[in-house]
Amino acid sequence: QVQLVESGGGLVQAGGSLRLSCAASGRTFSTYAMGWFRQAPGKEREFVAAISWSGGSTYYSDSVKGRFTISRDNAKNTMSLQMNSLKPEDTAVYYCNAVKVRGSSWVSMYDYWGQGTQVTVSS
Repeated sequence: QVQLVESGGGLVQAGGSLRLSCAASGRTFSTYAMGWFRQAPGKEREFVAAISWSGGSTYYSDSVKGRFTISRDNAKNTMSLQMNSLKPEDTAVYYCNAVKVRGSSWVSMYDYWGQGTQVTVSS
């Protein structure tokens, strides 16, 4: 059974930083591209960042490019998202999942989602 556990969220002032972590188990996630998504209140879940299975390639949404950095440690089956220069519009629940490309978009590979971690950025 797939298990995805996100952590590291919190309340931070605009301009601050947070580091999110994702612990994956139940499958060999080291063979999959992994990614982060977020969902703000009243909005659909959206893609944030993705990283190839080897960690050699990374992809970001335009809204976070240059501010967020995704990384992974396959030996530990974990993934991280370093978020700098946070803005109030980054406020959302953040989720991780294995990802794949569908058309021109990154989408989750599984319908299963963890509980997410809340990030709140105050102005």
